[in-house]
Amino acid sequence: MSVIHQRLSDEAGLEVSVASLRRYVRARFTEEVRRGEVVIWRPPVEPGDEAQVDYGYLGTWRDPRSGANRRVWAFSMVLSFSRHLFIYPVLVMDQQAWVRAHTEAFGFYNGVVRRIVLDNLRAGVIRPDIYDPKLNRTYAELGAYYRCLLDPARVAHPKDKPRIESVQGYIRRSFYAGRDFCSIEQMISEARRWSAEVAGRRTPRALEGRTPAEVFSSEEAGALLSLPDVPFELARWSRPKVAPDAHVKVGRTFYSVPFRLIGHRLDVRETTEMVRLYLNGELVKTHAFQARGRKTDWADLPAERAAFYMRTPVWCRAQAVLVGPATDALVGELLAVNALYRLRQAQGVLTLGEKYGDRRLEAACAKALSAGDPSYKTVKGILVAGTENEAVQAVLPGFDVPAFLHGPDAFTGNEER
Repeated sequence: MSVIHQRLSDEAGLEVSVASLRRYVRARFTEEVRRGEVVIWRPPVEPGDEAQVDYGYLGTWRDPRSGANRRVWAFSMVLSFSRHLFIYPVLVMDQQAWVRAHTEAFGFYNGVVRRIVLDNLRAGVIRPDIYDPKLNRTYAELGAYYRCLLDPARVAHPKDKPRIESVQGYIRRSFYAGRDFCSIEQMISEARRWSAEVAGRRTPRALEGRTPAEVFSSEEAGALLSLPDVPFELARWSRPKVAPDAHVKVGRTFYSVPFRLIGHRLDVRETTEMVRLYLNGELVKTHAFQARGRKTDWADLPAERAAFYMRTPVWCRAQAVLVGPATDALVGELLAVNALYRLRQAQGVLTLGEKYGDRRLEAACAKALSAGDPSYKTVKGILVAGTENEAVQAVLPGFDVPAFLHGPDAFTGNEER
């Protein structure tokens, strides 16, 4: 109206005041002016159809264990029909706390509503959109598991969830203000008791003298969806990139994946028992959960790069037994002292069997043992020369190394020299 008055005054010579213009417009254009002021009546919510959730700040709490001041929030869920309220105090508003609070609320009600209206918190909504919001993957799994619709409210529209907004002050004053708690566990336990015995017995104006607990038990409890037989498995999703060493970092642990995936980004689903890795929706690797460190499946790496680590002393001894007793004895001598240092030699001896065959390797090992030189170089030299089946020269007394003696035939025809 102020802009219209200014333009009419400047361009058409209007001489009346702004107030006069406002009265004139209201008298002549009432329908157009009040269109945006119309309050839409919302039909009542049916039992079990809707719940509203949010976080509310409670205040600071001095942790007796550490002596530090901690900020405390309360996750709250209220059933829109019965106004039955549940709260769950948290110290960190992360994805894990958000999902656990939902499962605790479902357990408190012993059932699930068909639709949950929530705020656009990062723990639940990655990208807000009135038509196509992108939910956090773990939170979306929760909704699918419990068969309820997760419906984010519009950004900066608290009236989309008025029932949960209206009780935040009540929670702070009634449950938290002026009370001391010896631990977060005790605070959570007290919150559950308060939800049932205090908040459940209040008398909201909308219930016309009845309490939420009464309305819930008589009209809404039976309308909730039943809980699954198995509790929801809390999972954490991440999207790491496969490093050049064919490992991805998940939490504090490095897990191996097939080396062909180096450079790709994988979707990782992590639980307290299993870690599953996906590429474009296809499962490519599974590992048992490990809190920290490195977890490597050597089969994920190229054989020539991982051979040293895959072929352990135990593996070498087991393979040597399969080749024969001489090979078993030679490998046993190599690994008898400082097995890790001489592991390469033992691996090398067994690798010779792949090229020359186990029968020739067994004969070469027997010859090397007879010659008193059980080493990889000796076995390889015998196989290269093809002398594994020739007689072995006896060791002369006083000599550590066998002498190479020529027979009489070696001098035949050499008299002129």
